Amino acid sequence: MTAIGHDTLSTRATLKVGAKSYDYYSLEAAAAKYGDISKQMKFDDAKSNFFAAARHGLNAQFNWIDGQTYSGSALILDHLLPLARAGLKSAEVAEQDVDKYLNIIEERARKRQTGASWILNSFDALAGVPNELRQRRLATTMLEYQKKELPVHKWPAAKIATNDDWENGYRTIGQFMTTDLFTVRPDDLIDLAASLMDWRHIRHVPVEDDQGRLVGLVTHRNLLRLLSAGPRNENVSVRDVMVPNPVTVSPATPTLDAIQQMRERKIGCLPVVDADQLVGIVTSYDFLEASARLFREYLERPALATNGRALARTA
Repeated sequence: MTAIGHDTLSTRATLKVGAKSYDYYSLEAAAAKYGDISKQMKFDDAKSNFFAAARHGLNAQFNWIDGQTYSGSALILDHLLPLARAGLKSAEVAEQDVDKYLNIIEERARKRQTGASWILNSFDALAGVPNELRQRRLATTMLEYQKKELPVHKWPAAKIATNDDWENGYRTIGQFMTTDLFTVRPDDLIDLAASLMDWRHIRHVPVEDDQGRLVGLVTHRNLLRLLSAGPRNENVSVRDVMVPNPVTVSPATPTLDAIQQMRERKIGCLPVVDADQLVGIVTSYDFLEASARLFREYLERPALATNGRALARTA
């Protein structure tokens, strides 16, 4: 149970010994209480439990030996921790050592926060922040809490600090391009691309082949032209409508160069390609969002606010 998941740097020191003891003595005490576990639980249930833990962590539902289903937290708190305490007590481990490590596991289970869930929650809290800046902030926050020797269940979600370097988070396209891509194949029906646009509220859908190479781009303008042409064959494919061999950039392309290309060519997006593979996309909306953040960060700086008030007084 505790071995499945992502342990951040600060949790390893405090939990490595505790988790190993917890696992070992839980199994030993369970064997003493239930006998041969392999005869008490079906293999399919054990397999299902393993995958559930890997996918959902403490929020997973587990089939236990008594035939009941428990959440990860309930199973740990009501069954596994008591077994671990009993096992450690029978091994004559000092009570203060038992409490030191098992109490950390208990609090983690009660608060339902592991290293993996903290990272996911922090990523959500930093939504809208450039990827590179978000990653730097996560690493910095982990180091900060590690130095304070705080176990991960006491960590609040990461937040952007006032001294974070926003300007350097937008210098290249790879720093803020969209990587959560929805693509279609050339032989797909154009209706699929239209449905993706409607579902994801996007205006551009990249077209790639079976090897992940970019071969075209479907835009909302393509669909408008198709509709304006009147009645159509129901079997119109993406290939019939897409823009073949669209203009692309790489993750290392300077942001200003990409903006210049879009302005000169009067296009609304640039697929991002690296080593012949589609890795992202950047759109005019991404630049609008980036501009809004940079304007807000720049204009809300205390020094600028003070200068603004001074200018107002002298006007």
